[in-house]
Amino acid sequence: MSAIKKKGVSGLRRRPNRSVMGDAGVWLLLILVAVMMAFPLVFAVSSALKPLDELFRFPPTVFPRHPTLDNFSDLMVTMGQSWVPFSRYLTNTVGMTLLGTMGHLLIASMAAFVLAKYDFPGGRTYFAVVVTALMFNGYVTAIPNYVTMSRLHIIDTAWSVILPAFSAPMGLFLMKQFMESIPMSLIESAKLDGAKEFRIFWTIVMPIVKPAWLTLIIFSVQGLWNNRASAVIYSESKKTLVYALQQIQAGGIARTGQAAAVTVVVMIVPIVTFILSQSQILETMATSGLKD
Repeated sequence: MSAIKKKGVSGLRRRPNRSVMGDAGVWLLLILVAVMMAFPLVFAVSSALKPLDELFRFPPTVFPRHPTLDNFSDLMVTMGQSWVPFSRYLTNTVGMTLLGTMGHLLIASMAAFVLAKYDFPGGRTYFAVVVTALMFNGYVTAIPNYVTMSRLHIIDTAWSVILPAFSAPMGLFLMKQFMESIPMSLIESAKLDGAKEFRIFWTIVMPIVKPAWLTLIIFSVQGLWNNRASAVIYSESKKTLVYALQQIQAGGIARTGQAAAVTVVVMIVPIVTFILSQSQILETMATSGLKD
C-alpha cells in the first residue's frame, strides 16, 4: 500500500521538460554569468591584498602571490595624518546615509500609498511628473538642486545632501508600482474594523510591500554612501568619507596600493547592505503575493 502511495505521489510531481544536456547547459550558463559578475569584486579585493611589486607586474595576476594588509595599514596612517580625524569623515557619511535613507523611504512610501490607493484631482498629473523626472540624471539636476539649497541657506551643511535624497523620484515610482498590486478589499476590510489611515499604511501596506522598500534601501544607501558632496559641502570637517578617500586615491603612483584599498573600503557598505537584504527580498516575494 505504501509503495502505491509513493508511486502516486511521485506521479503527481511535475518534472521539467528538459534533457540532461539541457540541464547541463543551463548550469554552465549560470556558472559563466556568476563568474563574470564576481570577477570585478574578486579582482578588487585581490589587488588590495597585493604588495606594490605585484601591483605593477605585467601581465597582472588575479590573485596575490604574497598577500599582505600593508595597503590598508598605509591607508590608515595616511588618514591619521589628516588634520580632520578619520572618525569625523565616517560619522558625516554614516549620518547622511542613515537620515537620507530613512527620510526617503518614509516620504516615498506615504506619497506612493496616496497615489496608488486614492483618487484626487491632479494625482495622475503629479505621477506623470515623477515619471518624467526619472529621465534626468544627477548631472542634469545638479544646478537646480544647488540653487534650491542655496535659497534655503543650507549650503555647506549635511542637509544639502539629505534633503535632495528625500525627493528622489525612483523611490516614489517603485513604491507606487508595488502598492498598486495590493487589493482594495484588504484596505476596505481594515477600515471596517476601525483602522485609521496611518495604521493601515504602517501595519498592513508596508509589510506587504517589503520587497519594494528593501530594494529602495539598497539603492538609497548605495547612492548616499558614494556621494562625494563636493559641490555643496566646502568645509573639510563636513566632508564625506568617499571624498577623503578619493583624495588619497588621486595621490599618484606612490599611493597605488592605498588606492586599491580605497576601492575595497568604498564598496564594502553597499555590498554588505545588498547581501543582508537580498535573502529577505526573495523570501518575501515568494510568500507575500496577494490577488483579488
